Amino acid sequence: MAMEIERADAIRWIRAQMLEYGLTMEELEAAGCFAPPPSPRPVCYSNAEGLSWDGTGEMPDWLRRAVNAGQTVEFFRVR
Repeated sequence: MAMEIERADAIRWIRAQMLEYGLTMEELEAAGCFAPPPSPRPVCYSNAEGLSWDGTGEMPDWLRRAVNAGQTVEFFRVR
């Protein structure tokens, strides 16, 4: 029930914003607001617990701890 109320509130807020700024659905679509999300990057590294990393951004804590403990990053590479 709470989720339905939150959803209804969100819809009302969006409609109010569209009215306030004179936005149309066509303008929002053209701006890419409804484009599908990008595909997830393939996993490059994972451990036995199922934690994974795609190799972009900061190295995750689980991998950093393993490297600091003497393990190589390549040990966790998914082949």
